[in-house]
Amino acid sequence: MIGNGVVTKDSPRSVIDTVRFLSDTVTAKGMKVFAVIDHSAEAHAHGLELRETVVVVFGSPEGGTPVMASAPLVALDLPLKVLIWADGDQTKVSYTSPTALAARYNLSDEMAGRLAGIDGLTDVLASS
Repeated sequence: MIGNGVVTKDSPRSVIDTVRFLSDTVTAKGMKVFAVIDHSAEAHAHGLELRETVVVVFGSPEGGTPVMASAPLVALDLPLKVLIWADGDQTKVSYTSPTALAARYNLSDEMAGRLAGIDGLTDVLASS
């Protein structure tokens, strides 16, 4: 984790395959993919160059609602987001750590625990 609370892991898959794998895994776990934002496709549509850069926004009302009820400003960072991006030939997976979110919003251990699943989820993305 770097100083701003962002965790970055390597994925053995391409950007598009990592996005697909994350979306499928989120759905299989009973969560919802709220949006897939392909920044690079939008840039290219406007004649601009950008490395493959996709954000997947996902979560669960059952998990996130109590957190937002306890600390309304956490809604600025929920639902959870994972950035999947190309760094040369390597695909990277980046997200704000649950520890950083808990500190940012002074969440109780119980509420912070509701966000901790993103670590395991991204570990699966980083495995082969």
